[in-house]
Amino acid sequence: MSKLKVPSVQHLARNWRNTPERTCRKLVSLVENPPIFNYNPLFAAVRDMLVFNQPYDEIVEGIRRGIKRANVRENLLGVLPLIRDHFASVAPDFVQAIDRRYYSIGRGLMVPFDPPLLYGTGGKLTFPWFSFWRSNPLADARLSLFVTLVDELLADDPDLAAADFQILDFSVPKVKKAGRSKPPRQLRIIDARDIPRVSESTKLEMLTVFAEGYFMAIAELSTSAKARPSDGQTQARDPRQADFFEDDPVVPS
Repeated sequence: MSKLKVPSVQHLARNWRNTPERTCRKLVSLVENPPIFNYNPLFAAVRDMLVFNQPYDEIVEGIRRGIKRANVRENLLGVLPLIRDHFASVAPDFVQAIDRRYYSIGRGLMVPFDPPLLYGTGGKLTFPWFSFWRSNPLADARLSLFVTLVDELLADDPDLAAADFQILDFSVPKVKKAGRSKPPRQLRIIDARDIPRVSESTKLEMLTVFAEGYFMAIAELSTSAKARPSDGQTQARDPRQADFFEDDPVVPS
């Protein structure tokens, strides 16, 4: 069984529930039934394309060769043209990578945040966040929590504090009428200024709920592991499957 790792900021927001018990159940369920792939190749592709100026065709070929599962490969390849076309229209003057940061949510729990990059156009700085989830992107209270936490992280860096914070949502639009086929992914650009922030008291309450649920999940998983009989063998792990909190589930088309 995969271990419960410390979540990233975006996974904290996505897996937050309104009570510690519900948060615990969600985290335990994700560990017991881990997703089968992640979007790390797309984050790497963005950096290769924009920071290192790797040719687009080479990036596509790298994913074609490197991703063996056909449905996963086609899922990733469906996003690349949207990334390419967006930045072709933006035409940044410069792009730079940004180092990892950490956010403390209490009880000694430091949550990592990996900013993808920062770019400038005509003297204007932009900080884009890439949301590659095919369905159920962050919304409502979870989106507000995420944006609030990122705001604080950006404010600690003079360069990032001056940048416009955008969320690039590459999800599939929802279809209201039953029976209609799902449309392809589309890029929706969300100006983070339009997202309501949570108050300081609400933020602290939400983080406390998550931290309590997280440690409850660790205790529950530890108890389950001790109670599980061992046959002295370790099950081989599928090398194509990433660890918990680096994963995003495959959603059938």
